[in-house]
Amino acid sequence: MRAFGRILAGSILALLPGTAFADTLFRNVRIYDGKASQLSAPTSVLVRGNQIAAIGPAAAAASGATVIEGGGRTLMPGLIDAHWHSMFVRSTPEQMLFGDIGFVNLQAGAEATATLMRGFTTVRDVGGPSFGLKQAIDRNVLPGPRIWPSGAMITITSGHGDFRPTSDLPRDSSKPLSRMEVLGGALVADGPDLVRQRVREQLMQGASQIKLTAGGGVASPHSPLDVSTFTPDELKAAVEAADNWGTYVMVHAYTPAAVRRAIDSGVKVIEHAHLIDDATAKYMAEKGIWLSSQPITEAEFGGVFPPGTDQYDKIHEVFAGTDNLFKLVKKYRLKMSFGTDILFSPAMAGRQGAMLAGMSRWFTPAEVLRQATSTNGELLAFSGKRAPYKGRLGVVEEGALADLLLVEGDPLADINLVADPERNFRIIMKDGKIYKNSLEAK
Repeated sequence: MRAFGRILAGSILALLPGTAFADTLFRNVRIYDGKASQLSAPTSVLVRGNQIAAIGPAAAAASGATVIEGGGRTLMPGLIDAHWHSMFVRSTPEQMLFGDIGFVNLQAGAEATATLMRGFTTVRDVGGPSFGLKQAIDRNVLPGPRIWPSGAMITITSGHGDFRPTSDLPRDSSKPLSRMEVLGGALVADGPDLVRQRVREQLMQGASQIKLTAGGGVASPHSPLDVSTFTPDELKAAVEAADNWGTYVMVHAYTPAAVRRAIDSGVKVIEHAHLIDDATAKYMAEKGIWLSSQPITEAEFGGVFPPGTDQYDKIHEVFAGTDNLFKLVKKYRLKMSFGTDILFSPAMAGRQGAMLAGMSRWFTPAEVLRQATSTNGELLAFSGKRAPYKGRLGVVEEGALADLLLVEGDPLADINLVADPERNFRIIMKDGKIYKNSLEAK
């Protein structure tokens, strides 16, 4: 019986995702540290537990470590996607609104594993019921990235995220919440008091930051792109509630009016902003506002909505603003993080790295990689004590968390290496555990 117990225990351990060693030594690697514009000279990096313990001669001198011969390859931080919807990537809108939530959760779990295998070791989830998925990943039920959860995105009646049919109107307190609200995908909140309550509910569940939709959106059926949604008092109520918990509010907003109203109400991070003008970009720079934006182009999103639909017209309006936005980012040196905003398309999710590489249309490879590593790491730190993981991310530095990629080649010289993670990411490590090691197959 004792022998059977040992076998069973060993089998369970074998199924736990990730291989962890007491110490791991990467030898003969060139470091991209998340900040620099060139790689380091060949060196060594020692990982102890879940942190980078030493870099250089001190690392090389360590004894008893499991050695990984880097062969001159690049060691860089794990990638970070700052605008991700963990629960909405694989499921269709119909499944989210009408399907079995168990199936939705299993789809999200499978996508989480795929996300990690693309080298994205952390995501900032900007809306959706991802608390359970995060818990499963953190408890080693399945492999996946670190998740900074926002919980339900908060909207207003007819705002972006309000997917109710008009037959549900008028709404009063006697009517139940909609399916999307019950699941925690989006919550409708009209008036400062209800906004404040909904924000606190997300914080109670473990939100690390709060997402409001402060302007019109592409996908929502009743939300024209040009509208501003929350009133200043409603926005201020959300900002105050988040600030009381030591964290922040980000807002979905495309237009100058929506962006300016949010900034004037105390919002620190703007999502999207593809339709802003020169004066608004300058205003953002003067106020020290962060931009979290995405390469929303026809090449990437062109086939999402059929011609003749409202959504088709709206997304083409966004396409037209993307090039101008990134020119304004460079003109005013806006602090910009990278994200993808992929919804309802596992095929597009497979291009997550390609979308990052595609940013080289506007930025240098060093700028692109910085956005998806150290800059995104700085943005995650805005959550303060609400951050779900303690430690620095997005950098290869002593004391930082050991989320690392060993890359075949130099991504600063060839940014397209990140577009093919299956071939070029030879080792994927998260939290000091190895989830992929294709060096062993050679």
